[in-house]
Amino acid sequence: MSRNWISFPLREGECSRQAHCDFPQGTYEREMGREGFFGPVTHLHHKHPPTGWVDWEGPLRPHAFNFNQIASERDCPLQAPLTLHNADVKLRVWKTHGAMRHLVRNSDGDELLFVHDGAGHFYCDFGHLQYRDGDYLVIPRGTAWRIEPTAPSHFLLIENTDGAYQLPDKGLLGAQAIFDPAVLDHPKLDAAFKAQQDENPWQIRIKRRDQITTVTYPYNPLDVVGWHGDNTVVRLNWRDIRPLMSHRYHLPPSAHTTFVANGFVVCTFTPRPIESDPGALKVPFFHNNDDYDEVLFYHRGNFFSRDNIEAGMVTFHPCGFPHGPHPKALKKAQEDPATFAEEVAVMIDTRRALEVAEAAAGVDVPEYVNSWRAPGKPG
Repeated sequence: MSRNWISFPLREGECSRQAHCDFPQGTYEREMGREGFFGPVTHLHHKHPPTGWVDWEGPLRPHAFNFNQIASERDCPLQAPLTLHNADVKLRVWKTHGAMRHLVRNSDGDELLFVHDGAGHFYCDFGHLQYRDGDYLVIPRGTAWRIEPTAPSHFLLIENTDGAYQLPDKGLLGAQAIFDPAVLDHPKLDAAFKAQQDENPWQIRIKRRDQITTVTYPYNPLDVVGWHGDNTVVRLNWRDIRPLMSHRYHLPPSAHTTFVANGFVVCTFTPRPIESDPGALKVPFFHNNDDYDEVLFYHRGNFFSRDNIEAGMVTFHPCGFPHGPHPKALKKAQEDPATFAEEVAVMIDTRRALEVAEAAAGVDVPEYVNSWRAPGKPG
């Protein structure tokens, strides 16, 4: 159905001429927008931080989860613990250190593996490639695959249920912006792939409608001798991403979109210079994105807008309330701003509300909601 949003800029009271720049003295900007930073938007200027709450009751609250504490060691990724989910996406965490002695195939949707830690070999219908920390592996629905770690490996699994991963429309930036598709690697029918072909019994464990079926072959089904086409596994490392930047304007998270999925997007925050213009905002702006839930998986670096967050943790901000930088981060940005952001993080923004599964609920950090409370404010 076509949409024709009511769209004409209005102004009331004291406000800045442009978003995220040169705020009226002593005010705090809050962005209230629609459709994940792409729809109608209003910027409101408050006398107090929009996250200056002193109490919180009820189920709608920000969460932090320490995924490092989830017992996620499994020999089969299909059995990796479910953490957050809705009808479009399932987030799982998986740790493994041994070679898989079976194959898996997800028939519920495309799989995206983000390698948080480790290294090894990935074998699939299309051949062999090596993986390392910081890699994304996009695995099309129906692909049979397995891994052989050369170091203990820790993955974030992002299932695009009943959907396919695609690249974002980069518009006037051109197709080579953010990352050139030429950096995408695909599996090869190399010597390592041919060496693993044998005549011993192998299983393929197939997930369909969240149920697992096991099919046994008297040989290794990864016995392809050739292929052609454009439906295959691809690998992208965050180190190949060249982020969009502006020294005069703080770009929204949507500028860092890496993959577009069915009902959600995956964005990657990578090291980048911080805005240098004196009037430009230098930390993420306060916002309530009232159409999307926001999840951030922290991979490495110094997470400059957050307190007490370490690599391997996850924050979850359901839509319906404003969020933004923590008080200490905001104060530092105003008084002694950094010149470079060192963080690497994966963001998943979902159009439908997410459910918190048991594995995530068990590692919830209940005090996270109070991390926005200004120092000295009573609870």
